Amino acid sequence: MNLDDLRKGIDSIDSQLLELLNQRMELVKQVGDLKRETKTVIYRPEREKEIVSRLAAESKGALDQKAIEAIFLEIFATARNIELPEKVAYMGPEGSFTHQAAESRFGALSEYIMLPSIQAVFESVDTERARFGVIPIENNQAGIVYETVDLLNEMDVSIVAELKIPIHFALASVANHLTDIKRIYSKDIAFRQCRSFLNKYFEQQGIEEIQVESTSKAAKMAFNDPESAAICSEIAAKLFGLPMVFQNIEDSSNNRTRFFILAKNFENQPSGNDKTTMIARLPHTENPGVLADFLTDFKEQEINISKIESRPYKGSQEFNFWFFLEVGGYHKDEKLSKIIEKHQDHIKVLGSYVRNI
Repeated sequence: MNLDDLRKGIDSIDSQLLELLNQRMELVKQVGDLKRETKTVIYRPEREKEIVSRLAAESKGALDQKAIEAIFLEIFATARNIELPEKVAYMGPEGSFTHQAAESRFGALSEYIMLPSIQAVFESVDTERARFGVIPIENNQAGIVYETVDLLNEMDVSIVAELKIPIHFALASVANHLTDIKRIYSKDIAFRQCRSFLNKYFEQQGIEEIQVESTSKAAKMAFNDPESAAICSEIAAKLFGLPMVFQNIEDSSNNRTRFFILAKNFENQPSGNDKTTMIARLPHTENPGVLADFLTDFKEQEINISKIESRPYKGSQEFNFWFFLEVGGYHKDEKLSKIIEKHQDHIKVLGSYVRNI
């Protein structure tokens, strides 16, 4: 079989794929009609996870679970837009890592609303100007995003899903030589995540580090400043036509950021591999043993607590705290629901969703 024969075989399979995808989308339209009649939500992360896991188990060829997930996430996003186009808010500007995270789940066809801050995304979801919002919750090198945690406590929104994406930074500049660079623009967290690189390459130059709201804004500013550079994403550098001098300059090759997808009045169905995020506003936290007694309830029910963060009550003169927790299981599971019921006056369940490994 020669190259032309192989290409003809590929073309034939592509035509079959297209026909099958169109058949799938026709069924999707019917599903959308039924969901509108019953006022059922379109986005079902647990259903998408179930499909990917099933197909990965059935795959007999070269496609592993990651490849299947990459292909079908775009199919799912296209299908959702056919069922019911919905607005997705994210913290901008365009080309930010949050924008990248949003597109990885909602695809290129969704209607996106770019907003200037995490709070603006929360408000957009809370007022239902956007159906979904995408915001960062933590980086595995730099830690938790406290603004997100505080707004989850203050605002009446639900967590729909979590997603994790690898974070890679580039040094980009229009300068001809590194010695011409006098300023570097970037976001505070990016400077922290690239500290080793900066110390090695610029420690002797006395470079001024200028913090801006986002790495995308850093790229835009550096494009207009020939004596500067930006630490930014490759997407942002390409978006603003900024030449990349170095790529993958982050201190850790395992640098990842986790994001939450938010919605108003949203509840997932159990998937069998869930986690639950909640706020615990325990009374009398100034007394010994209050938190320990609360945590003992989880131990007795054999529920793992994967994260706990304490946050101060704003405006309080005392040193009292509330707690942000992530635990294993679905909130209506027998064991977890016992704890939630016991502390129902002090617990706010933010959502149960598919665990993203």
